[in-house]
Amino acid sequence: MEIRNLVTFVRIAETQNFSRTAEQLGYSQSAVTMQIKQLEGELRTQLFERIGKQVKLTQAGERLLPYALGILKAVRQAEEIAREPAQIAGKLRIGTCESFVISVLPPVLMELAAHCPQVEISTHTARIPELIQMLRRNDVDILYFLDQKMYFPEWVKVSERPEKIFFVASADSALAREKHIPVERLLQEPLYLTEKGISYRYAMEQALAAKGYELHPVWEVGNTDVITRILLKNKGVSFLPEYVVHPYVADGRLAVLDVDCEEIVMWSQLVYHRNKDVTPQMQQFIELMRKHIG
Repeated sequence: MEIRNLVTFVRIAETQNFSRTAEQLGYSQSAVTMQIKQLEGELRTQLFERIGKQVKLTQAGERLLPYALGILKAVRQAEEIAREPAQIAGKLRIGTCESFVISVLPPVLMELAAHCPQVEISTHTARIPELIQMLRRNDVDILYFLDQKMYFPEWVKVSERPEKIFFVASADSALAREKHIPVERLLQEPLYLTEKGISYRYAMEQALAAKGYELHPVWEVGNTDVITRILLKNKGVSFLPEYVVHPYVADGRLAVLDVDCEEIVMWSQLVYHRNKDVTPQMQQFIELMRKHIG
């Protein structure tokens, strides 16, 4: 039984697509098909059901998968026995949201780069539904996102943490000194908000809509760094996660506003696909995330 055939088997289980597997592994599609035929011939059983363009593991494939993952992990560990941790090499593809790229991930990824300089790190930002599809297609290795708590049977959830979302303004704003600010008063200010569909903005809009309020932002922009720069110039109000505004609140340049509306809490969640072959660089990233965010 050839290791490369097991690698191909696991990757097809991840992507559920022969052509995408061929592209990711650098093979022709015919080579991928031949490798699976060889493996099925050796095991004397069919591993995948091919119905049109859909590919699903058979029951035999489902039984084989955990053993294949275990074999590949053992092979990798054998290869790494004589290596130093810094010699870990390969790609790490992280699906995430832009606010995490700006605020949370830089110290984690810089430490990972220092420990494992041969690892090629890339971050891929998108809306949550697209990120989930990217994980299912194996276009990213691991997903770090912010939303309501989510669970899928194909996920392994590494961590989840509550994240508070606040109305914020410059510490020099008159609102910063007010208590129990009515929503009507807040909505008189220029609003700078993240784009529609962002999880925490949607939750806030729903909470205000239940009381009959509608938002009319001056500017919608996906980049939270742009919004914080505007707030620092005392130009208006925004609604942002605590992890985005914490450094500015801590040094007294921004203020969390005391608004009469329900508290909004989202969850940061770190997940990967249960069929994923967890690489050393993924494991290093997971350990550093636990260290930095708990």
